[in-house]
Amino acid sequence: MAYDYPEFMKQVYKLTSIDLNAYKEKQMKRRIDTLITKHKYKGYEDFVGGLKSDKALFEEFVNYLTINVSEFYRNPDQWELMDKEYIPELLKKFGQNLKIWSAACSTGDEPYSLVMALSRHIPLNKIKIIATDIDKQVMAQAQTGLYAAKSLNGVPRDLKSKYFTQVGPSFQISNEIKSRVEFKQHNLLKDPFITGCNFIVCRNVLIYFTDEAKDVIYGKFYDSLKPGGLLFIGSTEQIVNHKQFGYERRNSFYYAKPM
Repeated sequence: MAYDYPEFMKQVYKLTSIDLNAYKEKQMKRRIDTLITKHKYKGYEDFVGGLKSDKALFEEFVNYLTINVSEFYRNPDQWELMDKEYIPELLKKFGQNLKIWSAACSTGDEPYSLVMALSRHIPLNKIKIIATDIDKQVMAQAQTGLYAAKSLNGVPRDLKSKYFTQVGPSFQISNEIKSRVEFKQHNLLKDPFITGCNFIVCRNVLIYFTDEAKDVIYGKFYDSLKPGGLLFIGSTEQIVNHKQFGYERRNSFYYAKPM
């Protein structure tokens, strides 16, 4: 008997440790079915065989599942608020050696944006960002640090001229920014969370997860923050039940763990 979708999800978990039960089924199933059709596999069981035997297909599949859409300074008004209000607040509370986690960092746009934003306030050698993602391919791309021009639309002009070099139609981010970010593979649905954080950024990722999975992750982020720490989420997300976890809502996208 050929695999149905529930059996396919079990096989994917064995292969990748990605729990598809945590994603909205209709949306994710549509994406997977499109990929199976593209590669001319007969169905889920046949496709799992391909994932086991073809490393390039396996990596494409993981990349496809993790839905990587990113850009520098996404939603610039929120980064301006960070620059004017929240970075000074964090520095006042915790000093210059902030522990910052960029979760589900995708192609690196976000952690590199954080380094640049912080560089307006403290020396670069004081900045360290831990950036994590489930997808090795996008982290490899992040460490290369080469970006399309459109990804840089939100970067303030002075920072763009200071930290990027044009290479043909693309832009290379400087090594002095890259050196401030440590990339690690991490599965938000499975792996232990980083602890003792002053600031966590996780944006436009949890919209793909079920409400139950979101609640688990937001609860773990809360535990990962030090009292007084902040969580910065995406423009398409809100923690409707933030009081249940203990968060104080600072505005639509920033949530604090009380002191």
